[in-house]
Amino acid sequence: MSMGPQSLPIGVFDSGVGGLTVLRALREALPRESFLYLGDTARLPYGTKSPQTVERYAKQSAQVLVDRGVKLLVIACNTVSAVAVETLREQFGPLPVVGVVEPGAEAACAATSSGHILITGTEGTIRGGAYERAIRRRRPGAVVLGQPCPLFVALAEEAWTLGDVPKLAARRYLAPHLDADGALDTVVLGCTHFPVLAGVVQSVVGPEVTVVDSAMTTAGAVRSLLEQLGLASPNPVPGQLALLATDDAERFARVGSGFLSTPLRAEDVELVDL
Repeated sequence: MSMGPQSLPIGVFDSGVGGLTVLRALREALPRESFLYLGDTARLPYGTKSPQTVERYAKQSAQVLVDRGVKLLVIACNTVSAVAVETLREQFGPLPVVGVVEPGAEAACAATSSGHILITGTEGTIRGGAYERAIRRRRPGAVVLGQPCPLFVALAEEAWTLGDVPKLAARRYLAPHLDADGALDTVVLGCTHFPVLAGVVQSVVGPEVTVVDSAMTTAGAVRSLLEQLGLASPNPVPGQLALLATDDAERFARVGSGFLSTPLRAEDVELVDL
């Protein structure tokens, strides 16, 4: 039995290190599962690239994980989730594929009472409108606003998550959406870099506004799917973690340690070529 699909790792990929916030949430929710993570650090960022290019990169990244043997694919990248989930399902089915957008939209609809929701993300994610479509499918009358927060990515990668600088950036991005009548009641962290700035975002929007982290909600969706498909790991011990990157293991380890909340060394990261 031990060699059944249940014992295979879960494959997780992203354009870089941001997806490690999703991996961290997955490992907390599913401690007995093993994970194989790929960060396509040679070609990041994906957020500024065309949908065709993002789709091509996503297929190549997913192929590496599928070739090594995984039981489920998690797209830990909002940009790929916004444009390529269906393509990957077609190419790799019946392998289950989970993106971050649908669980994030689901959680936003569950959290909001006013129906006024703000999506924060990269310019590509906001421009693509995938969150807005996913929310409107569930809640047709919702008022969905989008706010690109490109500086958040740099702040997160510098581990600059406390103090005046991130707070000023958050205020600059978010304050215009906080109107006097307080209609806005939910903010979605629609970029995998953003969970490390959740505290700053919450302090700017105030305690009445719910901040939804799509990494945590994705972990919940994966857990439900594993149970539903009978793919949960039977191992009584904590699972293994293997990390792959396409460039610069040194930087991946340094920046990744902050996102994963676990010290990483460059030698823990295997370089692969796509």
